[in-house]
Amino acid sequence: MNDMVNKAQGFGLSLLTKIAGSDVLDQLKLRKFVEKSLYQGSKAGFKTLNKTQKVFKPQNNIHKQRLPNQSKSLFDLSLSEEQQMTSDAMAQFAREVLYPLAQSADQNEKFPSELYQYSIELGLNFYALPEALGGVAAEKNIISNILIAEQLAQGDFSLSAGLLSTFSVINAITQWGSEQIQSKYLPSFAEDAEIQGSFAVQEATPAFNPFKLKTKAVENNGLYSITGEKTLVLLGESADVLLVSAEFEGRPDVFAVTRNHCITVKKTPAMGLKAAETVTLHFDNTPAERLGDDDFDYAAFLNLGNLMWCAMAIGTCEAVKKYCIQYANERTAFGEPISHRQSVAFMIADMAIEIDAMRMLVLNAASLAESGKPFHREAYLARLLCAEKSMKIGTDGVQILGGHGFTKEHPVERWYRDLRATAIMHSGLHA
Repeated sequence: MNDMVNKAQGFGLSLLTKIAGSDVLDQLKLRKFVEKSLYQGSKAGFKTLNKTQKVFKPQNNIHKQRLPNQSKSLFDLSLSEEQQMTSDAMAQFAREVLYPLAQSADQNEKFPSELYQYSIELGLNFYALPEALGGVAAEKNIISNILIAEQLAQGDFSLSAGLLSTFSVINAITQWGSEQIQSKYLPSFAEDAEIQGSFAVQEATPAFNPFKLKTKAVENNGLYSITGEKTLVLLGESADVLLVSAEFEGRPDVFAVTRNHCITVKKTPAMGLKAAETVTLHFDNTPAERLGDDDFDYAAFLNLGNLMWCAMAIGTCEAVKKYCIQYANERTAFGEPISHRQSVAFMIADMAIEIDAMRMLVLNAASLAESGKPFHREAYLARLLCAEKSMKIGTDGVQILGGHGFTKEHPVERWYRDLRATAIMHSGLHA
């Protein structure tokens, strides 16, 4: 275990140190952020993660944060230098860290403990935190968040979902949280890298509709409590704070809940997302706090979550395509690579076409959201396309490998199972 922690710390610090030597940092005003990440990484060192309840203390000097909308041309597909640097760093992390851990994590149905250390060294959560709290976010960075999710998912879908759960909770609190909620939780996330967050949105009902919730919230003398059951909660057994959707006064709303004795946990392994340790949570008059003020938009909250699942689907589909190209070029039949067969070549070409289409729709919706414009239609269309085409790409990946695709010897069967989540999960993450 110590070797893994050493490796985690060494990789993260070496990556950040390499970045710190770049002149681009001063141009992009990122030096303060990277230096803080180096400090936090050294400080975190070899701490052992514990599952005890963390203490969230409101700070009176924290004023309500709202990141301003970005002003830019909406149909600009080029990445800024900062976005390209972030994307490259996450791609390297996915190749060198996530992919090698993915197979054993899936088989053991366990999120690797060393990944927490890796994420601390990478400073992932600082990408979500506002500048006022030591983070890097000076304005809405929805496209950057989408790029992070896509690149990480090329390493593994399930591990990326687990890594991004806390990151997404910070995004949601920054985007929608009231001043009271922000002052209580955001400083804690900034100061303690071991605090974990997750979402509890999904319910075990046929054709689940996130706008019609069985989980209920009530108010009594200004205090809220929730009762109901949520399923497929990512890392729900270890999360210190949960964002729970519940019906309140006839409308869906979201509440912040900290770990306490009024929550019952039941392990519920799913077909996919095994490494994300999905659980069912039962709430019984559990104390809660309302997430947002009057400006809270529940539909946008869901849409931004769905865009993150779409981004991860794109990244995983990209991994499927690359793996299938390599396999088809190396696998021979009747004296030549199977990539020479039109049926195989066309199938891979279709993957590339659909991935580009998925990416275009997701970036279009994210660009609109980042600029503060209505994006519900675009997000809905992106989710429909990603749910359908990601499943087709997963199926074709298994098909191209034939009998090999049905075994755990190759990763395509894992990607196939994980990609099913794109059509099933509603929110559970947040861009």
